[in-house]
Amino acid sequence: MLSQAIMKVKDICVFCGASAGSDPAYAKATRALGQAMASRGLGLVYGGGNIGLMGILADAVLAEGGRAVGVIPQKLVDRELAHQGLAKLHVVGTMHERKEKMHGLCDAYIALPGGIGTMEEFFEAVTWRQLGYHNKKIAVLNIGGFYDGIESFFATMQRDDFLRLDHRDLFFMETDAARLLDRLAD
Repeated sequence: MLSQAIMKVKDICVFCGASAGSDPAYAKATRALGQAMASRGLGLVYGGGNIGLMGILADAVLAEGGRAVGVIPQKLVDRELAHQGLAKLHVVGTMHERKEKMHGLCDAYIALPGGIGTMEEFFEAVTWRQLGYHNKKIAVLNIGGFYDGIESFFATMQRDDFLRLDHRDLFFMETDAARLLDRLAD
């Protein structure tokens, strides 16, 4: 399943928090990722929010002249959480429609720090790749050790025969935005 050709990365779906988190390093690294994406001509596809890491990321891409596309459920638009400065804002009915639309618009995925929604989106993208529904690269920007537990969790799943060795290669982790983007481009 994973032997399918991987396409050239032009638009990246980034999963991240609607909160900025407690560590200023999260916002700093998120801003650096957005700037690096824009400087490389990579488009952003994300959840369409104007708050937290989502807003920081979109603002950083836009400030560098990049293209940011949001996908947001109407329920969140009604709560005035939609970013108004995007190249395109797709308003959908449900979270399921949101993920489906984001998947259709991107060539790769990146997970930044976030909460339950970020984890759910990340694990769904990994699951879809495992099952052969796509062969898009999936990366994790591990800021300040935020995702260290994922590696140990995957090791436990492998140890207890819930995960094959090749499934550990469904995504990769980096601590530096530039290196992460280099690996997505490879």
